[in-house]
Amino acid sequence: MTQADRYAAAGVKLDVADEAKRRIAELVRGTRTPLARGHIGGFGGMVRVPDGYTKPVLVMSTDGVGTKVLVASAAGMHDTVGEDLVNHCVNDILVHGATPLAFLDYIATGTLVPEVAAQIVTGVARGCRAHDMTLAGGETAQLPDLYAPGQYDLAGSIVGVVEEDQAIHGDRVAPGDLLIGYASTGLHTNGYTLARRVVFEWMKLGIDDQFPETGQTVAQVLLAIHRSYAAALKPVLGIVHALAHVTGGGIPGNLIRVLPSGTEAVVDAGSWPWPALFRVLMRAGQVGRDEMRRVFNLGIGMIAVAARDDVEAVVRAADRAQVQTWVIGEIRAGKGAVRFEER
Repeated sequence: MTQADRYAAAGVKLDVADEAKRRIAELVRGTRTPLARGHIGGFGGMVRVPDGYTKPVLVMSTDGVGTKVLVASAAGMHDTVGEDLVNHCVNDILVHGATPLAFLDYIATGTLVPEVAAQIVTGVARGCRAHDMTLAGGETAQLPDLYAPGQYDLAGSIVGVVEEDQAIHGDRVAPGDLLIGYASTGLHTNGYTLARRVVFEWMKLGIDDQFPETGQTVAQVLLAIHRSYAAALKPVLGIVHALAHVTGGGIPGNLIRVLPSGTEAVVDAGSWPWPALFRVLMRAGQVGRDEMRRVFNLGIGMIAVAARDDVEAVVRAADRAQVQTWVIGEIRAGKGAVRFEER
């Protein structure tokens, strides 16, 4: 018995992995920027730091898309989660003022299906090209003892760069600053464990059924792509005092991460409309308001903290990028909390 035969008997198909890598290499080639170095398929990806920086600082982040991959599998649509992954990671370093340079992806599955892997990386590559970023490498792993047939997990890592004295840390946040909320495009990549239970188990909806109050199917609503806020925020990175990417933990769990000591954020709970998706989930799942705030973004995917005199410029930049915004609260003196005020 050959080595390939032994692996196949254990559920790992080497020839399938080779075919997936060939397809992925073609997609990777289309993302290479002038900063890319080395060869595709090497043990590590290389990217040069751009010229013009005096004290460049690398900003790195790693994340995944959670159980949104189960919705993708049910719909047979795998490219959107790849783009979700890139946009999520871009937003995570954007809050520090960083420009993305390179991305790495990781796909783990029971038995690798080249068509599925190619779809996923098609989305990853599309997200990379949208941000002029090299897909510098990645990994595909066949783990039949960990994943059931048809299941996979998806994660990614990003590297960006920012001038040291221009990095955003939140230390400029002060009482009197205002909070500007940026519209999300749905669940983004968080809250899917609860959302799937409500939609598929309690509401008894199928992936192709109409989602109430939206005029869209369940697949369209739940697979809406995680929005990148790069275009809306790049023009104003020099004036915002802090940025909070609203992911797991919702507004309170993420906004608190950028508050310096001696301050608190007061969010006007009625300052923006909840999209229909969240109203339906709350009603059908009988989810309390506090839990909704901890689990979901509720229609706000990013929050900028800015001086009152700079709010107009921040809002104009978002308008040019066709991202809706609302002034949703303010910074006050306090003890590092995020509070919601009901109207």
